Order: sequence, then structure tokens, then C-alpha cells
Amino acid sequence: MQGSVVQVSISPGGLPKRAIPEGFVTPLGIEGDLHAHPGIHGGPSKAILIIAAEVIDGLVERGYPLFYGAMGENFTTRGIEIRDLRIGDQLRVGGTLLEVTQPRGPCSALDVYGDTLKLDVYDKNVKQRDHSSPRWGMSGFYASVVAPGPVKVGDAVSLISKLA
Repeated sequence: MQGSVVQVSISPGGLPKRAIPEGFVTPLGIEGDLHAHPGIHGGPSKAILIIAAEVIDGLVERGYPLFYGAMGENFTTRGIEIRDLRIGDQLRVGGTLLEVTQPRGPCSALDVYGDTLKLDVYDKNVKQRDHSSPRWGMSGFYASVVAPGPVKVGDAVSLISKLA
């Protein structure tokens, strides 16, 4: 599985996150990226949020006023089969190594993009970490940082280790 980084994004806290050409990933996320609710977002097990550009593009086609970074992702990727990712999988993203820790549970901040967005990207099966859900991966995945490093737009995203 090979893809690429379409956008690297940070914010001073909250949504949306804005594009930067490159960033340095630390154990707590991209330098300069802050969280409006640090008790809920961020931390070592939720250092990075990854969302597939294909998911965002599909939601835009369905009428949602989204753009890359709108859903709060740090890395917008293209070419990774998001539905095939599992908890524990490791991804090389540019100069960093990440481990998928959990699906992202969408919060009320996403309501600004439409009342039904959360329902269209997340369900009870995803919450229970059931990858057979048709919504698996649509809300994105949190990842921990196994090895810090730089990441820029255009960097490769590769599946390095598959847990199951």
C-alpha cells in the first residue's frame, strides 16, 4: 500500500486546520499544532489525525462544504486504501513512523459542515472498532508517533507493518 501526502495541516486550536508546506512531527504531533480541547484531542495516542483525500472528495460530491483540513486532520493522504487500515498498523509518512491507534470519533465541531456529516462518516460499529462497517476509516484515524521526523506535501505514505 503506497500513497502520498496531499496536505499537511495545523491550527492554533480547533477547526479548520490550515495547510503548511511541511512540518516536523514530534511524539505529541506536528510542531505548532494546538488543540482547543486538549483533554479530548491530542496527546501521545492521538498525536496525528489522518484522513484520506478520497473520503473528503466523496463528501464534497455529496454536498458537504469541506476542504482539506476542514475535518481537523493533520495529514490528508491520497492512494492509501483507508478501509484496509487496522489498529496497530504502522505507516511511514515522509520522515516519520506512525502507528494507527483508533478511529476518530467525530465531535460536534463538525456540525458546522452539516447536521448529518457525523452520521455519514461514523457509526456504532466504527465506535466498536468493527472494520466491517461501511464507514470504517471515513472519520479518519488517530496515530501515535513511533519515530519523529519531517513531513512535507508530496511525501510518500507507505504501509510498513500490518498488525493483522
